[in-house]
Amino acid sequence: MVWRSVVISQPAKLKREHFSLVVEQDRSARVPFEDIAVIVLNHREITITHPVLSACGEYGIALYSTGNNHQPNGVFTPFLSHSRATRMLRLQLGIDKPSAKRAWAEIVKVKISNQGACLRLSGKPESDRLDSYARRVRSGDSENMEAQASAYYFPQLFGRGFDRSQESWINAALDYGYAIIRGAIARALVAHGLMPSIGLFHRSEQNAFNLADDMIEPFRPLVDLHVFKALPTITDGALVPSDKVALVALLNNDVLMPSGQMTVLSAIEHTTEALTRLYNGGSENVLELPRLIGLRQRPIEV
Repeated sequence: MVWRSVVISQPAKLKREHFSLVVEQDRSARVPFEDIAVIVLNHREITITHPVLSACGEYGIALYSTGNNHQPNGVFTPFLSHSRATRMLRLQLGIDKPSAKRAWAEIVKVKISNQGACLRLSGKPESDRLDSYARRVRSGDSENMEAQASAYYFPQLFGRGFDRSQESWINAALDYGYAIIRGAIARALVAHGLMPSIGLFHRSEQNAFNLADDMIEPFRPLVDLHVFKALPTITDGALVPSDKVALVALLNNDVLMPSGQMTVLSAIEHTTEALTRLYNGGSENVLELPRLIGLRQRPIEV
């Protein structure tokens, strides 16, 4: 099934009617809750009713709020939606350091490999070094190959003068796309009884999404590829609603998983299920991580 992503960028009232979300604007729209994975509230004049929030919890829908800069700044996830949440919490806290370090190394390897794939798909010839970096990753990424790879990768993709700290359309688009995928991962973690704040590698006490920040790493190059491909069409320095809709739609882009091609949303589910097997005593080999194959988006069936 291809899940729907609902992005609301105009004044609206959201309410629940039976099993559907109703978006009241100049022309009202109705979408069954069971078809929705993500709702993004991207306007200051949106009113949402309590039954809609309740439905988001009931159906496992990730509801995003955005700030004054129109970047996602919050995500609503279901509360204690898994019957074994306490057991999974104990397993997360009890994972031994060698297992966590090996799992993190596997995540970093796939991330760097996907960055190399992104360069190749972008027509850049300088991807061989990233393949070398991926092969050099050791347990816990003790040599910090992830940072070395990123320092090489971004200037190759976006130009030598590019820096992730700059205020630019590129960085705004990257941040928006990453935030959407991060929220979708947090939604999946909670649905599987995992605590998003307890990570394998990321361990900040001020970060409620440490585990989501671990899992997102192999997915990031998909956003990078989309942003690079979109650059020739950009005429304004700010993200416009169509840019944001396209970034949210990446959740329906295909990636390659060990069991075959599937959407990013489905891949997140598979990756999360594999992560629970890791916490249940599996080795890092149980992890199922996405491989970048290009921008292949599945159409929404109507």
